[in-house]
Amino acid sequence: MTRIFVILPALLAAILSSASALADGAPFGPPPGATLSVEKLASIDGFINGEVEAGRVPGAIVLIQQHGQPVYFKCFGKRDVDSGAPMTADAIFPIHSVTKTITSIAALMLVDRGKIALTDPVSKYIPSFAGMKVGVERQEATGKDPIGKEDSGKPKLDLVPLRRPITVADLMLQTSGITYGFYGQGLVKAAYDGIYLGDFDNAQFAERIAKVPLAEQPGTLWDYGHSADILGRIVEVASGQSLYQFEKDNLLDPLGMTTTRFFLTDPAERARYATPLPRDRHVERNSLDVTRWESGGGGMVSTIADFARYGQMLLNGGTLDGRTYLAPKTFAAMTSDHIGPGTGVARNIYYYPGDGFGYGYGFGIRSNPGVNMPTPPGSPGEIKWDSASGVYIVVDRAEDLFFVVMQNSPSGRIPVITAVKKIIYDALEK
Repeated sequence: MTRIFVILPALLAAILSSASALADGAPFGPPPGATLSVEKLASIDGFINGEVEAGRVPGAIVLIQQHGQPVYFKCFGKRDVDSGAPMTADAIFPIHSVTKTITSIAALMLVDRGKIALTDPVSKYIPSFAGMKVGVERQEATGKDPIGKEDSGKPKLDLVPLRRPITVADLMLQTSGITYGFYGQGLVKAAYDGIYLGDFDNAQFAERIAKVPLAEQPGTLWDYGHSADILGRIVEVASGQSLYQFEKDNLLDPLGMTTTRFFLTDPAERARYATPLPRDRHVERNSLDVTRWESGGGGMVSTIADFARYGQMLLNGGTLDGRTYLAPKTFAAMTSDHIGPGTGVARNIYYYPGDGFGYGYGFGIRSNPGVNMPTPPGSPGEIKWDSASGVYIVVDRAEDLFFVVMQNSPSGRIPVITAVKKIIYDALEK
């Protein structure tokens, strides 16, 4: 049956208008230099309290800072719904994929020091990656069925050579061909079964990844996966330290991010862990399970106080309190879109940066108005990332602001971060 999809005239006009504005270089987003209205930000209270009362999230913390000063800071709901402990400012949250941004900055610090080059092949640091192949799935014919029609048979995975090596830049851009096995279907995804079993360190995990096929050729698709975990291993090889020790010495301690780490061993800190609702308590490892794997792609915990420092450093362009963490040209490269038109990088339904965003070295980068109507809120050049737990950071240098949402609510996180962002941008007044 042929299906005909009709685009409504109004929607088509909106899409064309958005595309035309982008082509003409017309500005989008709020006017630069706008100021946040504290009165309008108060709408956040009612929304999040409603989500807590409805049982959709256990609790959250929201910090909004502009011009170097906090404009809004509140805790909501419970840190632990079982005990009834209220959310407190010192609560510790799993930051999951926001860890990728920290790993990327650590690697770029080594780029600034000449220890790593973005163009380096991954095999320079992990030799087993030289032998990686791309898995191409096809249906293997097994003969003909009773009426003489060719039987497509069972799927088979062909392994084909790389057209070019995986580079360090590919790892930062999620264009390495390394994927995650826990979403999507197919034989390549199935090859990841059992990859988390047992205890292992970053070196051993990299060898596990080297044994599975890539999902596509490097540089051809934005594919969310274990790229940042492999990048973490490269940081270890290039620095001669564990991933955490390098980050602690060079980024976390100097910034004052004293609670940001991979594992919680102190009983007092473990008691401050923000627990999710019962329906979101999965069995996979987390930061309360002390193992050897320092996952650069999703293993860290942190606090709102630590992220206040991190967000301000990013808002300042890689500096804070007189210390430079990334050279200006490196920061500019990190916050530029490297996968947009003309790069040859495709997108599929799992393109998590979302409408209007490209991708830089570890961050989503607001590159255009997008095609959704109304246009998603935000500013040109805005950087952001979020996590499976609902931890979310947005840094908007055009408005000299950043904001952080911290929650441990895998199933309820999206409405919270979507609503908070809209309220914030609606509250900007010239």
